[in-house]
Amino acid sequence: MDPLWLAIWSFPALLALIFLRVPIGLAMLAVGLGGSWVVYGTAAPLLNQMKSLAYSQFSTHSLSIVPLFLLMGQFAVMGGMSKSLFKAAEAFLGHRRGGVAMAAIGACAGFGAICGSSLATAATMGQVALPELRRAGYDGGLASGALAAGGTLGILIPPSIVLVIYAILAEQNIAKLFVAAMVPGIFAALSYMVVIAIVVRLRPNAAGNLPPVPMAARWRAMADTWSVVLIFAIVVGGIYAGIFTPTEGAAVGAVSTGVLAWRRGSLSAARLREALEATAVGTAMVFMIVLGAGAYNTFLALSMLPQELASWVGAQGFSPYTVLWAILIFYLIFGCVMDSLSMILLTIPIFFPMFSGLDFGLAPEDAAIWFGILVLIVVEVGLITPPVGMNLFVIRAMAPDIPMAAMYRGVLPFVMADIVRVTLLVLFPPLALFVLRFSS
Repeated sequence: MDPLWLAIWSFPALLALIFLRVPIGLAMLAVGLGGSWVVYGTAAPLLNQMKSLAYSQFSTHSLSIVPLFLLMGQFAVMGGMSKSLFKAAEAFLGHRRGGVAMAAIGACAGFGAICGSSLATAATMGQVALPELRRAGYDGGLASGALAAGGTLGILIPPSIVLVIYAILAEQNIAKLFVAAMVPGIFAALSYMVVIAIVVRLRPNAAGNLPPVPMAARWRAMADTWSVVLIFAIVVGGIYAGIFTPTEGAAVGAVSTGVLAWRRGSLSAARLREALEATAVGTAMVFMIVLGAGAYNTFLALSMLPQELASWVGAQGFSPYTVLWAILIFYLIFGCVMDSLSMILLTIPIFFPMFSGLDFGLAPEDAAIWFGILVLIVVEVGLITPPVGMNLFVIRAMAPDIPMAAMYRGVLPFVMADIVRVTLLVLFPPLALFVLRFSS
């Protein structure tokens, strides 16, 4: 079979394995190695490739950020930082209509700044905020929708593991991507709060409120968040200021978070071992996907599919924005059935060369950063898009009494807000780039 057609048919084969519940890393590894074998026509080059594949994938120094940020998130959970963030936001907003849900969104944004994982943010904040939302009389659909949407902020607001992987694949500066992601991340949190404000006015019975908290108690609750503010300032501020590299920042963040958790008395020897084991498991899962994607992308490179696709798109005369919207719609659809990291690893080696050949009137580096932010947002929308949104199932596991239909209805306004936000970022690239230009 022609290598190009073999690569095209490999996508249905890969999706079939995924739907058969084969782990996605293993599925990409099997399809990639099998495709390379067919292209080579003999086993010798394939065996030589397998000998060096793992080393070539994992010898990238930047990948050390992954376990460090995962460990930082583990320490943050054990240190009770998620609870202090929510309590502070609730103290200021809980007495307002929709305020408890808005507080959950704000806490998700703050926790995302020291976590870097959507699923971890949704799971952690769900445990903290869901009981309070129930106590305040929130409708199950609105409560679950707000928490699922808020979970996506864990990867939109830096530091973000997916942004690190994108930077490695697209050969972009990690620190600059973190800078560019800050404004869209804050914009996302504010847009979710606006959605909540609109929903509770259209459906007054969907939310209740809590008694006002005295001002002195509010400031005490705010003071309890000093650890999160300090870690964010050290890690993200240090990276932005060029004091240390993203890898060094991740190490400093992990140690700082661990020390704060220990000072709070929540990091015993047993819990330290638990955090290290959870980090090792999470890192192994990520690295398995990275290995599988490396094998599959090597096969695609042998087939010349990325180059042929880029040439075909250029020859059709499509406008750059038509191609960009097609790519984003693809991510939106497939993000419903695949996790964001897998999508990035699988598709960036195909789509980025095609995108790089388009003229949007931006410098190449600015265009690459803008594209990375757009892709990050769209794949995260898939985490809350029915019928498979993974964040919804995380919240569902904590609240099995809430019907899935109610969860789907509750999250749809947030999905609509995401689509509006993506549209604005496509039409106005400076929304994602002006902070980058200001900082430089």
